[in-house]
Amino acid sequence: MKLSAFITLLLFSFVSLPDAAAQRLVSGKYAPAELEARLIPIEQWKPFPAVSDRSAWNSLDKATLDVYLETANENIDYEWPYIPATKSLLIERTGDRDEYQAVTFQKRRMLGTMMLAEIYENKGRFIDPIVNGIWSICEESFWGVPAHLPKTKEISGLIDVTRPFVDLFAAETATYLAWADYFFGEQFDRISPQIRKRIRHETQTRIFQPLMNQHHGWMTANSNGRPPNNWNPWIVSNWINAALLLEADQKKRTEMVHKAITVLDNFLDPYPQDGGCDEGPSYWGAAAASLFDCLSLLNLASGDAFDYVYSDEKVRNMGKFIYRAQLSEDYFLNFADADPQPKMSAAMIYRYGEAIQDPDMMRFGAYYWQPFSGTLPNFHYFRNFFELFVQDEISLAEKGLPLPKDVWLPDIEVMVARDQGGTTDGFLLAAKGGHNAESHNHNDIGNFVVYYDGQPLLIDVGRGTYTRKTFSEDRYTIWYNRSDHHNLPTVNGQVQLPGVQFKATRVTHQARPQFSQLKLDIGGAYPDAAGIESWDRTLILQRGRQVRLEDVIFLKEASKITHHFMTIYPPRISRPGVLVLPFVGKDGVARDFTLTYDAGQMEATVEKVPLEAPEDRGIISHWGDTIYRVNFEVKSPKKKDRFRFVIE
Repeated sequence: MKLSAFITLLLFSFVSLPDAAAQRLVSGKYAPAELEARLIPIEQWKPFPAVSDRSAWNSLDKATLDVYLETANENIDYEWPYIPATKSLLIERTGDRDEYQAVTFQKRRMLGTMMLAEIYENKGRFIDPIVNGIWSICEESFWGVPAHLPKTKEISGLIDVTRPFVDLFAAETATYLAWADYFFGEQFDRISPQIRKRIRHETQTRIFQPLMNQHHGWMTANSNGRPPNNWNPWIVSNWINAALLLEADQKKRTEMVHKAITVLDNFLDPYPQDGGCDEGPSYWGAAAASLFDCLSLLNLASGDAFDYVYSDEKVRNMGKFIYRAQLSEDYFLNFADADPQPKMSAAMIYRYGEAIQDPDMMRFGAYYWQPFSGTLPNFHYFRNFFELFVQDEISLAEKGLPLPKDVWLPDIEVMVARDQGGTTDGFLLAAKGGHNAESHNHNDIGNFVVYYDGQPLLIDVGRGTYTRKTFSEDRYTIWYNRSDHHNLPTVNGQVQLPGVQFKATRVTHQARPQFSQLKLDIGGAYPDAAGIESWDRTLILQRGRQVRLEDVIFLKEASKITHHFMTIYPPRISRPGVLVLPFVGKDGVARDFTLTYDAGQMEATVEKVPLEAPEDRGIISHWGDTIYRVNFEVKSPKKKDRFRFVIE
C-alpha cells in the first residue's frame, strides 16, 4: 500500500461539504522572500525567557511551579522504558493500541515535567534525567504509534525504519526535543556535543525530510475530495514549532515554515464558514485550537505579522464553536466520535478569545481554568509555556458560560436550543443533519439529544475505546457507530449507510421566542432497499414545556419500522403509550419524565445494551454500564404514516 493510500485509510477520510473558494489566508500574505525577512532569526528569537532569566521565571505562579517540581522529584529516578516489539505488534494481534500508547505517552509527559521542573529550580538536578529521556526517545524505532502504521502484511505492526513518515505523535515528539534544546542546549553541550547533534539528526531524518519531500495524506484532500481533519493543523503546529527552534539556516527555516502554512491552508480553506467542527468539541482542541497554536507561534516568531488572520470571520467562528457546542457545565455535543465530557484547554481557549476579541470566549476559558494538578496533558506541550505566562491574567479574569439560547450552524447543519439563554435550567434540544461522510463519522443523520437542567435524558452514546477495528472496514460493525443505536428509525430492516451521498435534504431551522425547530428529510441517509420516498423529521423544543419529534413518511413499501431511542436510565412502560424515564438531576433528586407515543400504532420494548467488547471500555468510562435502548415497533407499517413522540 502506498503511504498516501495508508494515511487516507488511517484518517477514515470521507467526502465533506463542498470546498469553499481558496483563500490561502495564512500562506498567501507573504511571498517566501518576504516571509524570510519577517521571521526573526533563530539566534535572536526568544519566544520565552531563557532559563538564566530568573526574574522572568520567578515572577510566575509559584504554586504551579512547585507542583511541577514535586512531580519531577517523585520521579527523578524514573527508568526510561524500552518498548518491546511485541507491544507494537499488539495492534495486529489483539487490536489493542492502549498498552503501547500508555508507555510512549508517559515517557513524553515525564520528559516535559522534568524540563519544567529544571527551568523552575535551575540547579541542574534534572539535567541527567532529561538527557536520559531524550536518548531513550531517540532510540525508539518509531515516534508515532502502531495504530497509525500501514495495515499491510509487510508492516504487520512494526515500523519500516527505512521509510519514515510523520503521524500525530512523531510530530509531537519533535516539539519536546526542540524545547529541550532551546532551554538546555548549552548545558547539553557541556555534557556532550552529541546530545544536540542527535536531536537534530533524528528530527531531520524522522520529521523534516519526510515532511519536505513526500506527500502525507493529512496534508491535502483525499482522492475522494474529503478535506483534511484535525491531523493537519495539529501536525503543522508541531512542524512549525520544531522548525523555528531547530533549523539554524534561515532560508531552510523559512522554506519549512512556508510549506507548513501552505499545508495549513489546505485545512482552513474548505473549513465551514460557520466554524462548525464536524469532529465535535473534543476534537476541536486539536482542530481549530491547533490552527490557533500555529498562528500563536507564527506571530511570536514574526512580530505579529500574522495577526490579521484573527479578523477573518471564519477563524472567529472556529473559535466560538467551542462554547456554541456546549450543553452544560459538564457536557458538550458528542455527535460522531466526540466525547460527552471533554477536558477544556482553558488557557488556550482564553488566549484564542483574547486574540479574536470575543469576551464570551475569554469568560468561557477563564471559567474552566484550574491550577496545575501535577499531570501534564498528553499533547500540545508548548501550550504549557503559554499558560504559565497568562495564568495570572486568567485567574483574575471574569468567568462565565455564554450558553446561547439558540445556535444554528448551517454548514454542518447542527442546532442547539435551550429553554432560556445563559442558563442550563430546563430543556435543551440538540440535533444534526449533515451527511454520513463526516470526519470520525457515525451514521447519525437526524439524530438528536435531550438534556434537562444540564443533565442527559436522551443521549448520543458517542465513541468507545479505539481499537484496530475503529478505523477499518469493520467500523460499522461497532454498534455505537450505527444508526440503530442512535435516536433514529430502522426502516424495512435497513439502517443508514456511510458515504457523502447518504445525507439530509430540505433542511430548515427556525428559532422563535416560544420554540426552536429543525426540519429535515432523513430518507436520503438510507439505502434504496429501505424503500423511502421521503422521511420528514421535525424536532421541536417548545420552550418551558416539552420536546416533540414528528415524522411524516412516504414509503415505496412498508414491512417493518422500528424507532430507537438511547438513554442512560432504565426506562419502564408505565402503561401503553407512556414510557417513564427515571431521570436524576445534578442535585441527585429523582424525577420522572415521560415519553408518550401512540400505543395503538407502536409497541415499546426496552433492552439494556451489553458492554462486553474491547471497544466498550470507553463507553463505560463515559456513561457507566447503563446504556439502554428503547425500541418502538410499528404494529401495522403503512406506506404513508405519521409518528409523534413527546418528552415532558
